Amino acid sequence: MSEAVLRERGPLARIGLRSGPEARAPNLMPYLLAAPLILFMLAFYAMPVVAMLMRSVSDPTWTVANYATLPDDAVFLKTFANTFYTSLIVTLVSLLLGYPVAMALVRAPRWAPIILVLIMLPFWTSVLVRSYAWMVLLGRHGLFNEALIAAGMIDRPLRILNTPLATQIAMSHILLPYMILPIANALRQIDPSLLRAASGLGSPPWRTFLQVTLPLSMPGVAAGVLLVFVLALGFYITPAMVGGPREITISMLIAQRVDQLDWAYAATLSAVLLATALAIIGAFYRLPGVGNAFRMNAR
Repeated sequence: MSEAVLRERGPLARIGLRSGPEARAPNLMPYLLAAPLILFMLAFYAMPVVAMLMRSVSDPTWTVANYATLPDDAVFLKTFANTFYTSLIVTLVSLLLGYPVAMALVRAPRWAPIILVLIMLPFWTSVLVRSYAWMVLLGRHGLFNEALIAAGMIDRPLRILNTPLATQIAMSHILLPYMILPIANALRQIDPSLLRAASGLGSPPWRTFLQVTLPLSMPGVAAGVLLVFVLALGFYITPAMVGGPREITISMLIAQRVDQLDWAYAATLSAVLLATALAIIGAFYRLPGVGNAFRMNAR
């Protein structure tokens, strides 16, 4: 743009701002492009969620009694504690298994395509199919028990299926990619010169990991922990198929109440689960770097 044109349009043009009618005309194109998705989410997600929340206080009459009885409900308290415990164990197992795999994915570029395929291939398979596969593996006559008997380590099959351990193993396998990918993305953002500088200053590999790699990868760790924990809170198919009938989760309790046509109580449990997940997401998002980690993973 020439100097004469800039003088004609005024000082706003010199700093890249519009003046006149152009300044008053908003750019509606981003809103128009996002409108179909917004309408879809409002119609098929937001409205059903609002209807569910309203049912928890309006069925059969307008009251908050459904929420007031929860602190004294032994079934709810036990189920809520079991759900949190299972989610915590699954998150810790996923973190312990996922961090080394994420480091191998970043530090071994030669093997990275194979590792990525091994990570994503189960991820592309239905959760229902993977849960059935774990039922076959962990059954009394499954591959795991048969291998132990053939090796002479046990005399009779172990009871693994329909136990909390089976639920934790299967859920950890299913949710593992959600832990690996954010951590790998955070590790990829670390400047390699920092690691070389630490090594040049005489730092052993373990100290370099503890003082350089681990702190710089914490945003990815926090993002992976948040994803796995929140998803584990609402898991239904896997706990229902491989878990025991006594160690039920919130999602299983909701399904039972729906089968009994107790819509008000099921809506109340759903609202509590939703509020818990939103509270955890809000708390994690306030941690330094976690929001940036999500934005980097979305790119």
